[in-house]
Amino acid sequence: MKISPVKGTRDFYPTDMAVRNFIVDGWKKVSLRNGFEEYDGPIFEYLKMFQIKSGDEIVEQLFSLTDRGGRDLALRPEMTPTLARMVNQRINALSRPIKWFSVPRLFRAERPQKGRLREFFQWNIDIIGVDQTTADAEIIFTTIDYLRQTGLTPQDVKVRISSRRLLAAVLKSYGIPADQLDALYAVLDKKAKLPIETFEQMLSEQVPDRQTLDKIVTFINIDSMSALEDVIQAESEEAAAFSEVKAVFATLKAMGVGDYCIYDPSIVRGLAYYTGIVFEVHEAGGELRAICGGGRYDNLLRDFGGPAISATGMGMGDCVLEILLREKGLLGESIAQKRLDYFVAFAEGYGGDTVYRIVAELRSRGLSAAFSYKAKAGLSKQFKEASAQNAGKCVIVGDEFKDHKLVVKDMTTGEQVLVDYDEFLSGLDTT
Repeated sequence: MKISPVKGTRDFYPTDMAVRNFIVDGWKKVSLRNGFEEYDGPIFEYLKMFQIKSGDEIVEQLFSLTDRGGRDLALRPEMTPTLARMVNQRINALSRPIKWFSVPRLFRAERPQKGRLREFFQWNIDIIGVDQTTADAEIIFTTIDYLRQTGLTPQDVKVRISSRRLLAAVLKSYGIPADQLDALYAVLDKKAKLPIETFEQMLSEQVPDRQTLDKIVTFINIDSMSALEDVIQAESEEAAAFSEVKAVFATLKAMGVGDYCIYDPSIVRGLAYYTGIVFEVHEAGGELRAICGGGRYDNLLRDFGGPAISATGMGMGDCVLEILLREKGLLGESIAQKRLDYFVAFAEGYGGDTVYRIVAELRSRGLSAAFSYKAKAGLSKQFKEASAQNAGKCVIVGDEFKDHKLVVKDMTTGEQVLVDYDEFLSGLDTT
C-alpha cells in the first residue's frame, strides 16, 4: 500500500530541496547583511502563549495536544510569541536594539489552498527597542532587499503601507468608540478579499450609520500620500500619526526603494496587537495572497509579562513566494541542478586506491568530488556520469599517472590538459 504525505504538507525531493534552499539561503543572506542575528526556539510551546496573542479562537487554527503531564501544548503556528517569551526571559541582559531573524517551520490546522499549506517555512525579522520610525523603515527595506535580490521589480510587487495609529485616530474622529475598533479592524482587513457588496454589508453591520460608513469607505479608498494629507486635520492625533507615515516613506525613498512602496489605508492587518505602521507586500496584479506582512507591535512584550518595549517586524512564508517566483521565471532549472567541482574517472587498469585518494584529497580541500561506483565502467560511460552530475571538470587517472601526471578535462569546452599531480593539487581553487 502506498502512503501519501498528509494533506497540506510537502515532500522535498532533491530538486524541491534545492528550491527551498535557494529561498531560505537568500533570506539568511539578506538578514545578515542588514545586521540581524539568527535565533530559533522549540517547535511546540504552551497553548496559552498563542491564546494570549490571538485569543481563544486561535485553538481552532493550530495543532494542539496534551502531553503526558496534562499540559496543553501546540505546534507553533507563528514565531512572534516565542520571540516575545525569549526576549522577556533575558530582557536585562540583551543589548538594544535587538535585531533578530529566524526561519522556522510552522504549522496551521487550516484547509489547504493555493499558497497556504498546513506546514510551511517563514522568514521573520524583528527590531525590538527602537520607537523611531527608522526601525519600521528598516524592516520594510530589508524585506524589499530580499525581493529585489530574487529579481522582483517594482512592476512585479508593491509594498502597501498604512498605519493602525492613523486609522484609529480617524475612526475615533468619526465617532467610533474605542471598544469597537478591534471588531472593525477585522472587517476592514477583509476589504481586498471580498466583493465590494459583501464587504460593505459586513461593514454596515459594524457601522449602521450610513453617513459614518461612507466616511470610512472614502478614507480607506485614498490611494496617495497627497490625497491623505488633504484630509488630515492639523494639530490632531491624526496629524501625529500621519507624520510617522511620511517619515517612513521619506526614509525608504532615501534608501532607494521608494518606487516599491505605495500608501494604502485598506492595509489593516487583522490582528489586534498591531499599534502603528503596518504593511503587506502584494504581487502587482493582485492574483495571489499577500507575500508577506508586518508592522509595529509595541505592546506585545508587555502582554507576555515583560516591560513595555517598542517592537516592529515582518513575516514572509515560502509558499506564495515560490509560486510568484515560478510565475515570473525566477526559479530557473539551474537552481535545482546538482553541481560537482570534479568527477574523478579512471582508464582501464587504473582506479581503486588512486581514485579514492584523489577524491578524498579534493573533498578535504572543500571541493565537491565524485567517482563511478562501477568498477569496470569505460571512460565514455564515466564521462556520461560526470555530465549527468553536472561536473565542471573531469580528472582522468590513466597511463600518465606512472609519471605522476593527470589529465584534466573541462566538461564545458572539452579541452584536456596534462598536469603534474602535485601541481594540480597546489593549484586547486578552493574559494
